[in-house]
Amino acid sequence: MNIERIEPGQRFAAAVKHNGVVYIAGQTADTVKGSIEQQTREVLGKIDDLLAKAGTSKAKLLSVNVYLAHITDFAAMNAVYDEWLDKANMPVRATVEARLAFPDLRVEMTAVAAAD
Repeated sequence: MNIERIEPGQRFAAAVKHNGVVYIAGQTADTVKGSIEQQTREVLGKIDDLLAKAGTSKAKLLSVNVYLAHITDFAAMNAVYDEWLDKANMPVRATVEARLAFPDLRVEMTAVAAAD
């Protein structure tokens, strides 16, 4: 059994690759005072980076979970997400309103992708 831990930290790895699947931990923006659009771009950039480190890409996404601090940010987040999304290879997705770890965070995302 081969398990690859990508960017392991104090409590969790940013991603784990196992049996041809990559699991990406919740990603948040570094610019915590940024707009929902800026934070969404940063989060999606981190997901792209982790997918590349795992040897895959957003074309192989299986699922994405989006956590919004305020559901009123849904349309603005979607505007950025829709520009980023590979429309020929859309994953399943869920979006929920949730209290995030820090008050100024507006979006967090997890993802799962194939990595063969």
